Amino acid sequence: MTKTPDNRPVGGGSFSAVELDDEVLDATTDKSLSQGRIVLNRFLHHRGAMVSMVVFLIVVIVAFTSIGFGPFPGWWPHGYKTPMPVENGGRPTIGLFSWGNHPFGQDNVGKDYFALAMRGTQISIMIALVVGIVSTLIGTLVGALAGYFRGWVESLLMRITDMFIVIPLLILAAIIGQMTGSMGPLFLALMLGLLSWTGLARMVRGEVMSLREREFVAAADALGASSWRIIVRHILPNCLGTIIVNATLSIAAAILLETSLSYLGFGVRPPDTSLGLLISDYQTTFSTRPWLFFVPAFMILAIALTVNFIGDGLRDAFDPRQKGKVK
Repeated sequence: MTKTPDNRPVGGGSFSAVELDDEVLDATTDKSLSQGRIVLNRFLHHRGAMVSMVVFLIVVIVAFTSIGFGPFPGWWPHGYKTPMPVENGGRPTIGLFSWGNHPFGQDNVGKDYFALAMRGTQISIMIALVVGIVSTLIGTLVGALAGYFRGWVESLLMRITDMFIVIPLLILAAIIGQMTGSMGPLFLALMLGLLSWTGLARMVRGEVMSLREREFVAAADALGASSWRIIVRHILPNCLGTIIVNATLSIAAAILLETSLSYLGFGVRPPDTSLGLLISDYQTTFSTRPWLFFVPAFMILAIALTVNFIGDGLRDAFDPRQKGKVK
């Protein structure tokens, strides 16, 4: 069993295999810091992750406040469903010092393209978040049960996982999207979440198989703790880094998956819209009105890149081999 610099035992022996409220001593500053504080400081010192976090938050805030969401009104004067007289030939009115009436231009029937792009961003982000949450919950549960109980439980759960893995995700998602696309974006997101958990399940299973052999798990078992208590209180907190990082990266993957499905006509359906559907609808205008293609493409690129950089920052923060300065 390893010990911290102040001679207190640490159950797991690695950076991630300790409770987040345990304290360690920073040898360079003589300050007692919690493991959660160390992770947070490493993340805050990751420049790429911080810049990406700011950009992502700006995109989310603008998208959800501009045209409103649900019962909450927005500050943008135009709606994404209302056609209007075409101004300036539908071209963007944004200038050096002014947004104009239609900064991103108008589509074929006169709808404000800024409002359409913001609605597409809302739907794409909502789908990605739901997919990330659902797939993370399922993957964590399956991986934890398979890794801890082993035997027939592991065999059954891993064979089910293999069945999902051998079928290409895009094809399976397209079939589900074709069957459920008319039920709305939220239902589509839930279905995609039910298909996207296999990678995390395998990773959590490997982590749990390693951790279940550690001394702190044997001690908890000897003290009479139930299997569920050991999994929830002692093992899963030590897998937190793997789970959080993969949840973040699954959000970026879900953005691209939803874009692909909507582009192929198996995702979000009119009268609603998404970034992938906007690209699909206006791909033929690439040479005549390229802004109708580039605006949603840029939003997809911005969201996917920023979420990936945030995931990289979280991975570095949870990595015990990182030797960055902790303040």
